[in-house]
Amino acid sequence: MRRLTKALIGCALSGALATSAVAQEGYQPTPENIEARRQFSDNKFGIFLHWGIYSLFGQGEWYLQSNHIHKDEYAKAAGGFYPARFDAAQWVAAFKKAGAKYICFTTRHHDGFSMFDTKYSDYDIIDATPFKRDIVGELTAECKKQGLKVHFYYSHIDWTREDYPMGYSGRNTGKDPKKADWKSYYAFMNHQLEELIRNYDPDAIWFDGVWDHNPKTTDFDWQLEEQYAFLHRLKPSILVGNNHHLAPYPGEDFQMFERDLPGENKAGFSEGTEVSRLPLETCETMNGMWGYKIIDQNYKSVRDLVRLLVGAAGKGANLLLNIGPQPDGELPATALERLDGMGAWLAKFGETVYGTTAGDVPTRPWGVTTRKGDKLYVHIFSLDDEQLFLPLTGKVKSAVVFEDRQPVKFRQTREGVLLGVGQRPDVADYVLELTVAD
Repeated sequence: MRRLTKALIGCALSGALATSAVAQEGYQPTPENIEARRQFSDNKFGIFLHWGIYSLFGQGEWYLQSNHIHKDEYAKAAGGFYPARFDAAQWVAAFKKAGAKYICFTTRHHDGFSMFDTKYSDYDIIDATPFKRDIVGELTAECKKQGLKVHFYYSHIDWTREDYPMGYSGRNTGKDPKKADWKSYYAFMNHQLEELIRNYDPDAIWFDGVWDHNPKTTDFDWQLEEQYAFLHRLKPSILVGNNHHLAPYPGEDFQMFERDLPGENKAGFSEGTEVSRLPLETCETMNGMWGYKIIDQNYKSVRDLVRLLVGAAGKGANLLLNIGPQPDGELPATALERLDGMGAWLAKFGETVYGTTAGDVPTRPWGVTTRKGDKLYVHIFSLDDEQLFLPLTGKVKSAVVFEDRQPVKFRQTREGVLLGVGQRPDVADYVLELTVAD
């Protein structure tokens, strides 16, 4: 993920916007891809996992860059990476119990270390660590066994390989800029991506890193369209997304938003970014960091996480919620507690989230709406009044409290419907179900 200054990000994004292709021109997704998009949109909840040798330092995934560590000294950490408590079955069972439908795992982050068995580098989990177990392989197999979809994060950046042309980041890690060779690095990436698809059969590739270069000042072409076409030839149904916060490029199948719901710009990464008609996803941390940081115990409450999930659904988006596993291979206890809370909520109210679209009423200060068929779900987070007006054009046939099916009084007018909510209980999300005739 990103930690450049907002000024640099803004410069990079404005330049990339000027050169980006018109969204989706020239790309025709296959029927298998269209179906994969539909399933992705229906899933609504995924788990992001930032895990690598950076976890050993307990300082987050940008430790190499942020602390100006020499790449060769940093690489020695691989020799001590032995996550003896890693249990893929336990991880996936916890995610499934939480109600997640897919995971996204960091196969290779900006530090260049591969968490899978690759023949194109010795800097990987098999060759460089004493653990010598294919974490990506074990986790993927367990997800397929337990019925979760698998997405792979893959960084376009590499702070350790000499052939990667340096951008804004990676300038203090001991690399020799004279050894940059984009053709070599591009071939290396595509070889690894082919390995990931052929050997593990993922459902999506989640790219990150285009923001590292400013095309207004650097003559640099990521060759994204060619890379995407290559991936779709390997597996026509595979979904491709890129964390660039721009209008989607041709060949991308979903649009992602970092630390923001679609249409928002609280984090400063999405200024001027239009929301496309592609499937949408918001990625957010459970605490403050992506990778494990030992002092970061500022976890969001279950109430806040439920509202984040429902808020994303109210905008037609999925929530990809991040966890930074510990270096010993265990998931943090607080993260597991929060997952249990979300799972308990989804066990009751999942019908109002899974398989829904954004509702008829856009996001309001009081909450959001979601829609499935003739059912409109009204998710109330905060409401001081005992009545709620919805500007609906369709006729409301019935209204009930979702949890206990108690009827809700309503009055239809030409402008919409007035709901008699009454005294709303102090809950994360008070859900009403309206049956609406179009």
